[in-house]
Order: sequence, then structure tokens, then C-alpha cells
Amino acid sequence: KMCAGKKSYFAAAVCIMTVTSMLAVSYLKLERPSHQPKVIQEGRRCKGEIAISTITALEGNKTFIISPYFDDRESKVTRVIGIVHHEDVKQLYCWFCCQANGRMYVSKAKIDVHSDRFGFPYGATDIVCSEPKNCDPTHVSIHQSPYGNIDQLPRFEIKNRKPETFSVDFTVCISAMFGNYNNVLQFIQSMEMYKILGVQKVVIYKNNCSHLMEKVLKFYIEEGTVEIIPWPIHSHLRVSSDWRFMQDGTHIGYYGQITALNDCIYRNMKKSKFVVLNDADEIILPLKHPDWKTMMNSLQEQNPQTSVFLFENHIFPETVTSHMFNISSWNTVPGVNILQHVYREPDRKNVINPRKMIVDPRKVIQTSVHSVLRAYGKSVNVPMDVALIYHCRKALQGNLPRESLIRDTTLWRYNSSLITNVNKVLSQTMLQTRN
Repeated sequence: KMCAGKKSYFAAAVCIMTVTSMLAVSYLKLERPSHQPKVIQEGRRCKGEIAISTITALEGNKTFIISPYFDDRESKVTRVIGIVHHEDVKQLYCWFCCQANGRMYVSKAKIDVHSDRFGFPYGATDIVCSEPKNCDPTHVSIHQSPYGNIDQLPRFEIKNRKPETFSVDFTVCISAMFGNYNNVLQFIQSMEMYKILGVQKVVIYKNNCSHLMEKVLKFYIEEGTVEIIPWPIHSHLRVSSDWRFMQDGTHIGYYGQITALNDCIYRNMKKSKFVVLNDADEIILPLKHPDWKTMMNSLQEQNPQTSVFLFENHIFPETVTSHMFNISSWNTVPGVNILQHVYREPDRKNVINPRKMIVDPRKVIQTSVHSVLRAYGKSVNVPMDVALIYHCRKALQGNLPRESLIRDTTLWRYNSSLITNVNKVLSQTMLQTRN
């Protein structure tokens, strides 16, 4: 038996010391990779350049950081929204610097690549790290190793640390604006419809757009409606304008749309009562209520414990035109005049119409484009007699004659205020020519 019998005190002491040191070594081996505090010298505390880009590549260009967010809904963690290669990135570590005690904490990350990758090698990812118990870090660095020089790593501000009161009821997230976007008239009409329906903030993840569109965005930024998040994803990855992988050497689908939507939810989690996930050519039109606020009050009353409301998408082909509202002063503005498109395609047999969402952002953990992947609370499909998505775009059923389309003039309920508001924007941005 170990250390038993009539051994001398000396032998017993040696034995105890050996066992203790073995335990200490095994403890360090267990502890080091997951949570290793280091004391930083006074003058060198929390160094490292603070990242200012929306997308930051880590060493090796297989991991891209968008932004970290504090998340205490289950336990105290930093949830970093990022993009990673789904096979090549095996481990990452969060380096937390605590100003209060001058210590560095290293925490091993859980790398959670979202399930909706659609075959692309890179996907939206949550990099989740437990925070140190005895401090509330303001910044974090991400590294492939628990060892190294923190001064060389970019630091990212951890957002959502402070509690905030809602500054707006509805924020619309639009991702991503790309392809030298120039559908100016329809964009202005969508923006003005959103405002009529009760939106105070529109967040746009902008890759690129036309010079004319820049002028319109500048107007809405100065007005306080639009917030632009620069989205230079093409500088880091080969992007596809398709949502599914076509075996064409691209890295990520639809300009990283899913990553942008997840970032938008967390970015507005503390600021906005609801977040609306749709494209710039889509408008959720209420049929029983004048605006979104009364509609959502009613839907929440009828659907308690529901955090995700899904609205059915309906195509109004831009090729089928009504003679009404052909406003001559708008003809010089590039883009579609939605007031002239009130014929929608009928449902297709055995085809489910996609949906877009209004969500309570505080209840969403991960989202895809047409549904949430993980959330607290229930999801509900909103009936078409309550609201539908007006989606004016190229026809999906292009061979249908006009007689087979359904005339739906719901949009015209708003025509008077929409025309007035659009004219104001056009005159203020100098896009309108006089009759």
C-alpha cells in the first residue's frame, strides 16, 4: 500500500509531496487550455489594436470575426458572430483582459457553425466563450491557441454589455446590398412604406451600390432612418450571388446574408422591440390593421409565448403593369414603380411559399433566412388574411397570362401618403424632374 506501514516520517513526507505535485501538474494540464489567468504588467494592460472593420480576418484566413456580443440569457458568455471554414477550424480561444485586476483570462470557445450552410465551405458561426466570473470584460481577442502575445491580436469590443431601453419599435434588417444596386425608385418606395407602417430604423449591410443609390442612402442616413454596416465580404472570400453551392469554387452564399442577419439581430437586441428580416423589394402588408404596431399587438395577444412571426411571400411580377399611378415625374428615376404592380402570382401546386419574419430579437439565438434555427418561445405562421409579403420582382411563373394572376390592390390603400412621401424624397435628393 502507498505510504503505509512503518515508514519513516521522511519517506512519508516525500510521498505526500510527490502525490501533491502530481495532482498539481494534472490540475494545470486540465485547467490551462480552458481558463488560464495571466497577470499583465501595469503599463501593458489590455493592449492590442481595436478592430474597426465590420469583417476582420484572423491569422490563416479561415476565421472571420464580425462582432462579439454579451449574452447572459442562459449563462454569462461572449457570443462572437463570425464566419468560419466548417472543416478547417478546429479550435479557437477567447482572450479576455480584465482591467480591474490586470489579469488575462483564456477561455476555450465552442465553435457552432450554423446548420443552414447550403453546401458552401464557409458558414455563419457562433464562437461562444464563457466569461470570467470576477470581471465584466469590455473587449475580447480571438486566437487559435491559448498561448501567444496578446499585444499582436486585434481586440473587439463586446457589445450589448450595458442594459438599454428600446429606442425603436421596429428595425428592418436588409442584407446584403450588392451588384451595383440601382433599383432606386423601388428602394425609396419600400423605405417610405416601412415608415408609414411604423419603422424607425433600417439597417443595411452594404457591399456596393450605384452612385445614384449612394445619394439616396446619404439622405436617409442624415434623416436618421438608415444605418449602414459596411459589408466588404468580397475582399475576404469568393462570394456567390446564389443561395446554394454550385460547385463553382465560391466560399459563401448570397454575399454572407445569413451572417449579416444574425449580426443584425444581436446588434439591435437591446435597442428594438421587434426586428424585421426581409429584402428591400419586400414589404409586409397588413390586411386587417393600419400598421405593424397594431398588427403585432393583436398577433401577440392571440399567440402568447410566441417570439417569431412568419409571413408568406407572394410574387407581384414587375413585368405585369397596371395603367394606374403612371407618374411621369418618376419615369426618369431608375427602378420599379410598385404602385403599378398589383397582380400576384397564384400559389403553385406542391410548392410552399417561402416566409420572412418579424421577431422578438431577445428570444432568438440563431436565424436563417426563412426561419429561425434556435429560439426561446414558439414560431407561428401568420395567416394570409392577416398579412402577406408584397414582393415585386421578376416573375417566377413567367409563362402565366394576366388572366391567371390575382388582382390584389392592398398596396393602393397607402397610395396617397406614399406618393406624397416619395415626391418629397425625390425633390430633396434632386432626383425628380419637373413636369
